[in-house]
Amino acid sequence: QIDQILIHQQIELLEILTGFETNNKYEIKNTLGQRVYFAVEDNDCCTRNSCGQLRPFTLRIIDNLGHEVITLERPLRCSACCFPCCLQEV
Repeated sequence: QIDQILIHQQIELLEILTGFETNNKYEIKNTLGQRVYFAVEDNDCCTRNSCGQLRPFTLRIIDNLGHEVITLERPLRCSACCFPCCLQEV
């Protein structure tokens, strides 16, 4: 039973040195600091580097046994508040 989770993004050395976006990876931990899940972003290089934070992605959350427990999809959407029908969603 988990009452709280902590999410830590793993920093990629290549991204720091070059500024070139890579697929994000996250460790999801419990309050004791034990990893309970791992999350991996999945999209292509052109989309990551041309759309920035607005990019579409698939985020796969995997348990410690390597089984995918949930998949989150975010389509490419507009971020302007003047188009409320096109705001970000996951």
